[in-house]
Amino acid sequence: MRESFLHRLVLVLLFCVWALACPAQISISSDSVVFHWVKNQGIDVYQGNKVKLLKSGEEKFTDMFDAIRKAEKSVHLEYFNFRNDSIANALFNLLSVKVKQGVRVRALYDAFGNMSNNRPLKNRHVKAIRNMGIELFKWDPVVFPWVNHIYPRDHRKIVIIDDKVAYTGGMNVADYYVVGLPEIGQWRDMHMRIEGKAVKDLQDAFLDSWKKETKQDLRSFDYMQPAKLTGVNSQDSLILHLKGNQDDWNKAVKIMDLQLRKDAKESGEYQAGPVNHALDENGEIIPLHPLRKSYEHEATVAVLDRVPRKTPKIMRELYIVSLEAAQKKVQIINPYFAPTHTVKKALKRAIDRGIDVQIMIPSKSDIGFTPDAAYNEVNKLRKRGAKVYLYDGGFHHSKVMMVDDKFCTVGSTNLDGRSLRYDYELNVVLFNKETTGELVTMFENDAKDSRLLTDEVWKKRSLWRRFVGRVASLLSFCI
Repeated sequence: MRESFLHRLVLVLLFCVWALACPAQISISSDSVVFHWVKNQGIDVYQGNKVKLLKSGEEKFTDMFDAIRKAEKSVHLEYFNFRNDSIANALFNLLSVKVKQGVRVRALYDAFGNMSNNRPLKNRHVKAIRNMGIELFKWDPVVFPWVNHIYPRDHRKIVIIDDKVAYTGGMNVADYYVVGLPEIGQWRDMHMRIEGKAVKDLQDAFLDSWKKETKQDLRSFDYMQPAKLTGVNSQDSLILHLKGNQDDWNKAVKIMDLQLRKDAKESGEYQAGPVNHALDENGEIIPLHPLRKSYEHEATVAVLDRVPRKTPKIMRELYIVSLEAAQKKVQIINPYFAPTHTVKKALKRAIDRGIDVQIMIPSKSDIGFTPDAAYNEVNKLRKRGAKVYLYDGGFHHSKVMMVDDKFCTVGSTNLDGRSLRYDYELNVVLFNKETTGELVTMFENDAKDSRLLTDEVWKKRSLWRRFVGRVASLLSFCI
């Protein structure tokens, strides 16, 4: 008996020595670690979803408008803001025709997001949209004493059609996603289309928001009950024809695109067309590398919904767990880079472990001091060993992360205090090498339109801008 015990003890000790000597042989892949972490959070992980990345505003709106055109029962929309311009007008125009066909259309927009918009929806616009039969509500209206409405805000971007097709990502509804802005050039962003079981979780997020704001529990009745039919007049939509074949639709989209560019040119607010060039550090024009074609892939999908007081740490933990699990490489694109303390510590640990950490931020921004805070944060990580790209091809508003070329996340979450600590956010985690590979290729392509942050580049920044960056970093948790 004693010999048998000693024999087992020796075997256990030998196994421990082998395991310590050969850790790589028993290591678990990063995607498996994050997959099991997601499951342990009580979040469903769905297999067999059809997923397609939409890497530009033109791709997003063309794809989404076509899906709405085919809607039969319901369209639900939840956005941080709808900008009162050509794209939004075309969207509400299309939705009004769908209402006349019996489709129930419900839409939410954040009150603070609307106020931060230089072309907000005003009361008369909201009234006109509601008169079209669209159920439009403002999320958390900002009223006296105002300050109690700073946090949290609804920063999600979700569209669900007939419980079958969903869209989410970083884009709101605005012309500049297509035509850019003169002061920052092309507006780059990332969205995605999902078909499959994961659509249910996006619908649930919307239904919860709808109930919170309107007090209507749509789960208690058939929310796809047809709207009252009023008949469709052929003149109801000037540019979005809903009858005819695919060629007719393609022609209508082209007309919409031309009208959008005409409006942009006449207003003098935008470029007359999409910005297809960047400026180098000397102010010389250089051509942008074109976006690669997107493909539909079958992917395993998890939907992470950040709800204050319910899942307050979910986005922070997603980044931390992913960084800790990484074995070779992490690539991040984020426009407002001012991570919380715990996420910064995870980034530093990854760098110290020898992980190839690559971060891309836009060199310009739509908000005055955010580049200064981001420059300050990424420079500290650069000095520790991260590779930092300053994207010069416009404003990169995408919020994506790719790990080990194996899995990725796409969503609305900025790497700043607002998104990680306060606001309602939604990210999708995609366990799919092909989809992740598309984002990796995009990152590598965009790196060609970027400058590496180096000591030389950093020293070109004035002492004042560096000071502003340090102050902005300290204040980033509350903006």
